[in-house]
Amino acid sequence: MARIAARAAKEALAEHTDSFAAHAKLAAPRASATVGSGSVRLGLTVDLPYPTDLARASRQVQDYVSERVAQLTGLRVFEVTLAIERLVPADGLEHRRVQ
Repeated sequence: MARIAARAAKEALAEHTDSFAAHAKLAAPRASATVGSGSVRLGLTVDLPYPTDLARASRQVQDYVSERVAQLTGLRVFEVTLAIERLVPADGLEHRRVQ
């Protein structure tokens, strides 16, 4: 279950990351799952590109993972918690300085 969730998170991030280079810098998502009584609770740890609307990006990842896991497993996804490990600068931002 955790592998499916991690793969779904990777798909969601690829879909919502503006450039391939920015997506390539993101660490692979990590996931945990607790299954019981026909439902599952998922925990995800992800990197997100910077700059981004954190609330919107988080909701999109949570929604996509929830739908995808339910579709692939037939289980009801009760909860998807998301921890943002780090923000990864998009192309060119890592060398900019404020003057």
